[in-house]
This record gives sequence, C-alpha cells and structure tokens, in this order.
Amino acid sequence: MPSSASFSAADAAAAPLPTALVTPHYWDEACKHLSKRDRVMRKLVADYGQGRLYSRRDAFTTLARSIVGQQISPKSAQSVWERLLTLMGQQPPESRAPLPVQAVLAMGVDQLRTAGLSVRKAEYLQDLAKHFAEGRVHVNHWERMEDETIIEELVDIRGIGRWTAEMFLIFHLMRPNVLPLDDTVLIKAISQSYFSGEPVSRAEARDIAEAWAPYRTVGTWYLWRSLDPLPAAS
Repeated sequence: MPSSASFSAADAAAAPLPTALVTPHYWDEACKHLSKRDRVMRKLVADYGQGRLYSRRDAFTTLARSIVGQQISPKSAQSVWERLLTLMGQQPPESRAPLPVQAVLAMGVDQLRTAGLSVRKAEYLQDLAKHFAEGRVHVNHWERMEDETIIEELVDIRGIGRWTAEMFLIFHLMRPNVLPLDDTVLIKAISQSYFSGEPVSRAEARDIAEAWAPYRTVGTWYLWRSLDPLPAAS
C-alpha cells in the first residue's frame, strides 16, 4: 500500500474531472403510474414533481458517501464528506471530482480520521478502495446484473450492509423498483402519509408499496421528499 505521503497536490490535479449528473429515463412514466395508482403519490408528485433523482455515476464515490453517512445525521455526514474531499485536495466544492480510489488507499487510517471519520469508518473506506483497486467488484457488469446479485456482491465489503447496497442501487444504478424497508425515514414517511402517524410494520409498508411497482424507487424518493424537500446529493 502506498504511504500516506504519496498522494500530493499533483495527484489531485490529475484526478478525474467532475462527473455530469444524470437522471432516470423512466421518471416521467413512473410519475404518471404512481399518480394513477395511489392518491398519496398523486399529491406528492404534484408537490415535488419538478424534482428528480440524480446520479453522478461514480460507483466508488457513491459507496464511500454511504459509509461516511452511516449512523449520523445528514448535516454531520455532509460536513465530514466536505472535510474528506478537502483532505484529498479537492477545491472548490462546486467543481469537485469523484473521490479517487488511489487517494484513499494512499492515506492511512489516522490521516483519514482527521476528516472526522471514526476508526471503523476509515477502515471501511480503505477496504472499499481495495475492493475497487483489486477488481473484486464487477463494476463493468453491474448494469446487466439483477438487483439481488449486486446486493450479495456489495455486502461482502466491510461496512456495507443491505441498506447501503440498496441506496447504491437507487442513487448510483438508479434501479426503478427498489424498496428499502430497512430505511427508517421511508418507514416514518409511510407512517405519516398512510397511517396518520401510527407505527407501521415492514409487512404493511411492503403492502402499501405494491401499488407503486414497478417504480417503487420513485415512490420511495417522493416519500423521502415529504419529510425532507431537499434531495440528498449522490
């Protein structure tokens, strides 16, 4: 593994350029489907219809952001992420490039921790970088793989569980029919929008989402917006 001193400003200057945002081709069709099948969705689409799910299409960066954001608030996660990018020499924020795999490998755990990461998360980021650098994830085949097959591959990486893998399917691959039942924000939004704030079981949430298929990702996104109108960056 390279030493922590081996990643320099010159390396940062040679890093990839910022990636363009893309949005799902199926979005408008999904909105029509949801509005027709579900009265709650009809209102949410009307309220937030100008919004879209966006992806920067950089797999490593998306997974790294998911690890950084685990078990902390979105505001705290964004702060740590900004410090991590600054540590990599990426400035200013509006022109930042994807997080470079080799840059993460070049930094030891102690150096990564200066961005505000816990020891465990710093170790997770390095393990993620090793999987990408050593070709242990089949990035070039994901577009042709089934959702569950991709999840099985990703959960072999330290720090990535089913929830993180499902977020990856949504925010990176933009798969249309993902329902992340382990997502507490989604369950809370279903409770508020469909059950007047009463507790909701996973089975009840799954039943509600049946009407959204084959666009459960889009239904999930609109329910997230019902609690937080500002979409999270991918």
